[in-house]
Amino acid sequence: MDLPLLRDFLYRIIGHNTKYQKNFDNNNNTLHFSSISVQENNNINIKNSLKILMVSTEYPPMYGGVGRYTYNLTRALRKLGHTVYVVCSDDGKEGNFFGLSSSFNKDNSGLLLEIVNKVNPDIVHIQFEHGLYGLKLRSINPRKTCTNIDSFYDICKAPIVTTFHSAYTFKQWMNIISPLDLKSNSNNNNNLKNQVKHFSKYILQYWKFIINYKSFHDLNNEKLVKSKKGIVFSDYMKNRIIEKKRKGSNGFANNKSDVSDNNSNNDNNNNIVIYHGAEPSLSLFPNIKEEARAKFGIYFDNKDNKTTRTKRIALAMGFKTSTKGWDILSEIDVPENWLIIVNSSKNHFNTENYKPKKIIKKNYTGIIDLQRDYLSDTDLSLLFYASDVVLLPYKVSSGSGVMFDALAHGLPFIATDLEFFKEYARKGLGLTVKRDPKEFKKALIDLENNYEYYYNSVNQFKLSLNWKNIADHHNNVYNSILVDTKSLKSILHSSTIVTTNTTNTTTTTNATVLPMNKIKNSPSKSFNNSFSLSNPSK
Repeated sequence: MDLPLLRDFLYRIIGHNTKYQKNFDNNNNTLHFSSISVQENNNINIKNSLKILMVSTEYPPMYGGVGRYTYNLTRALRKLGHTVYVVCSDDGKEGNFFGLSSSFNKDNSGLLLEIVNKVNPDIVHIQFEHGLYGLKLRSINPRKTCTNIDSFYDICKAPIVTTFHSAYTFKQWMNIISPLDLKSNSNNNNNLKNQVKHFSKYILQYWKFIINYKSFHDLNNEKLVKSKKGIVFSDYMKNRIIEKKRKGSNGFANNKSDVSDNNSNNDNNNNIVIYHGAEPSLSLFPNIKEEARAKFGIYFDNKDNKTTRTKRIALAMGFKTSTKGWDILSEIDVPENWLIIVNSSKNHFNTENYKPKKIIKKNYTGIIDLQRDYLSDTDLSLLFYASDVVLLPYKVSSGSGVMFDALAHGLPFIATDLEFFKEYARKGLGLTVKRDPKEFKKALIDLENNYEYYYNSVNQFKLSLNWKNIADHHNNVYNSILVDTKSLKSILHSSTIVTTNTTNTTTTTNATVLPMNKIKNSPSKSFNNSFSLSNPSK
């Protein structure tokens, strides 16, 4: 049994008194990533029902991985008896508050402060993906790189929990920039002029990314410092977020030993990770694979309109962006016993002008493009059940909801050898290879030869992705914060100085409090119109 599953098992047996928690000292500040248990404290009663404000610009029916994750987490927390209010954009019709925007010019901080003052939540939980909060990269002074939610972390008095969705190596960061297609205007009379224009934009964007790499990570660091707890989906993500502080004067991790490597078996290293939850929308039933394949019409070739039912299916699906790396799919010499099935959709927030290379070649039957766009949860489940492995030839990834969804349906993965995927490959859940068509072909053959091993590993692991388990872990994170907060009240000696007692460490945290006249507030009418008491706990 791998360590995360063992810890989950022990937690269910032992209960709330297990101390899986690591503190990272930053001079006089104690910074916390999430733990999966509550600190033992017999003198303080833990609340059974909490009032939680969940913050995510993206939320259903708006399409998007962060929104879908937030929706499922919210449902699971409500089933535990918590009252969860969701604040999202105007397109998130299923939320309770509206008005958040991914535009840099929108004052999300003022809106959120007004909502917090109205609701008075026990916890504010922010799903932090830079692009969802108006990330502004500066071309001259990267120290001014910011989002439209930064000041909220300074002025919010309610405890904040932050889930981090993005952190990259420098190479991946630079790969986010879409390649410039200078040939796209070859038939235009102003071809040279347009090429110069596009090239200039590309150079500016390239420059911005080079000088803002550290600033991008600093935004994560700052959110972590100002949050009571931080949540990540992998050790890779945790190490990316804190890496910039390892050797700096701020000393986030004063010694290399304070931050274990990704392949460490140290419990204190692993306990900060709460997996991305995932569950099938449909229950497994006999012959579901055959029925699912028939549903999507994937039993055919050019000969008799029916392929052999013993063929395995490798699925590539998700948003249609250049970072998905689907350009190599058409170059894979698909093994005889395999089919590659593709389905893609347009990202709601993605603004890149990406025109993917045609995946299917003429008279080529190794790949089928379903062209079904964004799928409902039911159809998504069917498509996973129809498949045998998920293909992830990504150029960039700090986390993958598609991978977690696939694992929840019992599918191993084949992915590019990025650190995030390598971490889960070490658990026996899939293979990682160089982003090369020949390597992906070889991986399909290797996985076929050892399919039972990967299948069994995935089916053991997927139990830890159950949303009930994920909600329990979040519940423990929230309650551990409230335990700390209640124990602090007796020693609180000013509005700006807080002394924190933990099991082994006593620290002092300086909190910035801004005068109310410095806060940009959203119009009251806008706030009142956005507030809704409908289904905060359903």
